[in-house]
Amino acid sequence: MNQRPEVLLRRYHAWEHNTDKLDFQWRARLLQSLWRDEQGLTAGEYRGKIRGARLVMPEAKDTLANYLTPAIREVVRNEVEDPIRAQGKLYGRPRIYDNLLSSQPLCFNLFGELTLDLDLATEALRDMTAGRIARVVAIDFEYSPGRGDDRYTGDRSAFDVYVRYETPSRGTGFVGIEVKYHESLDDPVADHRPRYDEIAAEMDCFVPDQLHRLRERPLQQVWRDHLLVGAHQRVDEFEDAFFAFLYPEGNTACSNAVEQYGQCLSGSDSFEGWTLERLVACLATHSSAQWIRDLHHRYLDFSRLPR
Repeated sequence: MNQRPEVLLRRYHAWEHNTDKLDFQWRARLLQSLWRDEQGLTAGEYRGKIRGARLVMPEAKDTLANYLTPAIREVVRNEVEDPIRAQGKLYGRPRIYDNLLSSQPLCFNLFGELTLDLDLATEALRDMTAGRIARVVAIDFEYSPGRGDDRYTGDRSAFDVYVRYETPSRGTGFVGIEVKYHESLDDPVADHRPRYDEIAAEMDCFVPDQLHRLRERPLQQVWRDHLLVGAHQRVDEFEDAFFAFLYPEGNTACSNAVEQYGQCLSGSDSFEGWTLERLVACLATHSSAQWIRDLHHRYLDFSRLPR
């Protein structure tokens, strides 16, 4: 790990020596703190301390300042604040409003505009999948085909982003996407369920003597979402489906997990590791929209960090 610029981090209220264990994490926290400062937003407080990557509540909820465009803010109002549409969806409050590092706001900042421009979503995701996605039909957030339903995984797992698409043969398909940014994948593992082993056997894409690794950190969450894809495809009879794990290339916890996960697979058609950098580059190839540049500026332009 590179030596941290403590004076600089403290200046932007981003010194979190015990929380940020990865080199990427303190850099991401500083980048978000810089972005907040550029926007003229006041740093929020958490557990009695001013945090540079937080916004002040309840202003953050009232203004939705965590979101990049008016269109994205409207999508958030419709998806998160509408009690009917949000029913059963596990949006983290207040972090979806005030936490600049949270991956839930990133989901909306990345895919919110695409819900209103399915042509651009199609072009970018067609590139990401070498033509596997022929046409994007719909995009949803925090989606599960059936929380707690034993036909699926029987747990509360959901996809951060859910994209339904048409295949080149005009069949139905979907991709369930898990989005990470600052996370280190060190959350406690959930209780193992026999249903997981049943789905894994049905999917027939796992190396049998590696299954024990999938039940532990840091791979269990990835595995459970991947299993949800397999169950959803079979129960609801989709022609095609896969799980995508989306993360910044500098987050070594995520890149290492993707590498380890690949070692547990005997077939990779239903799993893909995507980087944020590659997806944003695909979007920029097909559109010059300002929101794409703003997204890159906020989340990925680490060249802006003062030296």
